[in-house]
Amino acid sequence: MKTAISIPDDVFDEAEALARRMKKSRSEIYGRAVREYVARHSAGKVTEALDDLLCAEGVAVDDFAEAAARHTLRRSEW
Repeated sequence: MKTAISIPDDVFDEAEALARRMKKSRSEIYGRAVREYVARHSAGKVTEALDDLLCAEGVAVDDFAEAAARHTLRRSEW
């Protein structure tokens, strides 16, 4: 999807430099940034990602661990 946004000049310059260093398009840099921002502000997504990682490592996620993780995420400032 195409969209138009306004950002401060210094942020634009930093994003441009990053895109050049990473050899990525501006669109990819902004898309990744927004995706990361949304993930950081969606506790359910963070918990799901951590659960997926633990399961991939062979660690069982039980009810206690899930409740503890959710409690910790609610108290954490992202």
